[in-house]
Amino acid sequence: MINFRYHVVSLTAVFLALAIGLVVGTAALNGPVADSLKGQISALSKDNSNKRDQINQYRDELNKNQDFATQIAPAYLNNQLAGRKIVVVALPNTAQFADGVISMLKVAGATVTAKITVQDKFFDPNNTYELLDLAGQSSQPTIPMEGLPLNSDGVETASAQLALGLLQRVGATQASADDVAALLTAYTKQGYLAVGGGAVGGAEGAVIVSGEPPTDKDAAKKNQSAVTMATQFGKNKPLVVAGVSVGDGNLISGVRSDPTLVKEISTVDNASTAQGQVATAVVTAERMVQNRVGQYGLGAGATSLVPKPAT
Repeated sequence: MINFRYHVVSLTAVFLALAIGLVVGTAALNGPVADSLKGQISALSKDNSNKRDQINQYRDELNKNQDFATQIAPAYLNNQLAGRKIVVVALPNTAQFADGVISMLKVAGATVTAKITVQDKFFDPNNTYELLDLAGQSSQPTIPMEGLPLNSDGVETASAQLALGLLQRVGATQASADDVAALLTAYTKQGYLAVGGGAVGGAEGAVIVSGEPPTDKDAAKKNQSAVTMATQFGKNKPLVVAGVSVGDGNLISGVRSDPTLVKEISTVDNASTAQGQVATAVVTAERMVQNRVGQYGLGAGATSLVPKPAT
C-alpha cells in the first residue's frame, strides 16, 4: 500500500530532477544565449542611434528649408503687394506664426493697417447677446449699425461691424480714424480683442490667420462662428485665410467645404511654416491684384503649393 511518505519522497525526487535539469541546462546554454542577447541588444542600440541621427538630419533639413524660404522671400515676392493696405485678423492659437505671416506681407510691400487678435471670448456661444449689446453700444457716426446683420448671432453682427470699420468702402464715406479707434477700444476693454499699436482702418483686403480649432464641448459652435467671421470679412472684399488644416472643424476646411465660400476666399493651409508664410503673401497678391481665388498648401482641397505665375 502506497502511503503519504512515498508521495513525499516521489515529489521531492521530481522537483530535485527539475532543479538539476535547470541548472545543467542553464550552464549549457548560458554562453550561447547570453552572446545572442548581447548581439541583439547591440544591434538595437545601433539602430536606435541611426534613427536618432536620421531624425536630427530631417530636423536640420527642415530648419534649412525654412531659412531658405526666408532668404529668398524678398526676391521671390518682389514687391507684389506694393502699395496695398491689408488688415490681419489673428484667431486664437496663432501666436506662434501670425507675426511670420505679417512679416512676409510686409516683405511683399504691403502696408498692414492693423493686427487684430481675436480672443477665445469672442467665439464663446454664451456671450452672443453680450456681443450684440456691445455692437450696439460701439456704434460710431461713421460706423453705424444701419446695414449690419441684426439677428441673434452676436459673432455675425460684431464681425460685420469690425469689417465695416477696418475695410475700405466703395462709393461710401470711409470710417474716420477716431471712430475706428473708439470701436476697437470698446471691444478691447471688454476682452474680445487685442489690438496692435497704430491700428487704423482703410484696408483694401484682409488676411485671417487661423490655428488649430477648439476641442471643448462648444467646439462645433465656435468653429461655425469662425466661418461666420470669415464670411463677413470676405463680403465684396479680397480675403485670404492662412493657417493650418489640422483638427476637426478647422476654418480652412470650413471654407473649402462650402460651395460658395471656396469660390470667394483663398486659403493657405501650411502658414505655420516659413514656406507657407511666403506662399500666403503670394496668394494674397493673387487675390488682391489679379482678383483670382485659389486653395493652396498640403492639405485636402489644395490644388497646389503656390499659385502659378501670372501670364
